[in-house]
Amino acid sequence: MRTLLITGPGGSGRTTVAAATAFAATREGTRTLLLGAGPEDALGPVLGDADLPGLTVRRVDADAGFRADLAALQERAGGALDLLGASRLVPEETGPLPGAEELAVLRALRDAAASEDAYDLLVVDLPAAPRALALLALPEELRRVLRRLLPPERQAARALRPVLGRLAGVPMPAEWIYETAARLDLQLAAVQALLADRGTAVRLVAEPGPAGADALRTAALGVALRGLRLDAVVANRVLPESEAAGWLAGPVAQQRKTLDEWREEHTVHPVAHLGRDPRGADDLAALAAPVAPAVTGPVRWPVTDRIAEDGVLVWHLPLPGARRDSLDLVRRGDELTVTAGPFRRVVPLPSALRRCTVDGAALREGELRIRFRPDPELWPRTR
Repeated sequence: MRTLLITGPGGSGRTTVAAATAFAATREGTRTLLLGAGPEDALGPVLGDADLPGLTVRRVDADAGFRADLAALQERAGGALDLLGASRLVPEETGPLPGAEELAVLRALRDAAASEDAYDLLVVDLPAAPRALALLALPEELRRVLRRLLPPERQAARALRPVLGRLAGVPMPAEWIYETAARLDLQLAAVQALLADRGTAVRLVAEPGPAGADALRTAALGVALRGLRLDAVVANRVLPESEAAGWLAGPVAQQRKTLDEWREEHTVHPVAHLGRDPRGADDLAALAAPVAPAVTGPVRWPVTDRIAEDGVLVWHLPLPGARRDSLDLVRRGDELTVTAGPFRRVVPLPSALRRCTVDGAALREGELRIRFRPDPELWPRTR
């Protein structure tokens, strides 16, 4: 199953484009699942009474997901709660806590990927770009936190846990905590595998103009830093050239200039302005949204060997749109923290680079090139 993640700046019409994309793919015979991951039901008004065989529409229900998680947590921790004399919460008397919506979206992605229903394409209508990128970063970030707080190797010594607890004088984590962490890690790993799959791509929606160009540049940088594949840019609400007269001449010229700039860096699909808010099957068909892309290889951050020429290994990180004054690199052990604009990611170093020291970095042609010099104390010696 291919997966197309659609996001963009707020107000760019990304929900309409997501619905039109799913509609177009289904009309071509692709069995499509359209997943609404926004905070409200934005797909309903766009789809209207459209009913197309082969198209399934689902919406994320953060409230129901939170209640199910709360009930499961209380069931697993029932013994500890009873010992403490705690009164259990009734799921119906609680509302979703901050972060519940993001976790519900991740669960929906995992369930869609593992679904027994035969879908060829999953189209996800994500929230606006800043929230969407933070959401897509969650699986990797949460797994990293879990490994730091509850290293799996500690669970291997569970038979010694009572003895270690007496020797240390502090209680050791209960077995259910490790079991819960392992279960959560498996769920996050499934979502992370979906995002890294060669059939997954991100499609950005923006309205051509100065504000849309700035927002698109930032969003594309965030997509690149997360190691996601940017499929294309959908230029939404494009005015027809035939209307380039009178007061519309300025907006049409501005859109034309922005589109020319975007085409220098991205694959661009213009979607026409209908002169109204699209509603229903006829309008979705009139938008003629591009269908899902073909499956290609994943994004790679290659390491080139220049030891013979310069005595260094070079790690290439594609970061289109990055600026030198907003870049920062910090190495901690076998990890590298990369900050680019408003985004930050902690990435593990490739095995060969763990035995090296950072020798410098340069940003050239939208690519960050980090030089690593082998550490004589760690690098294998040759005769």
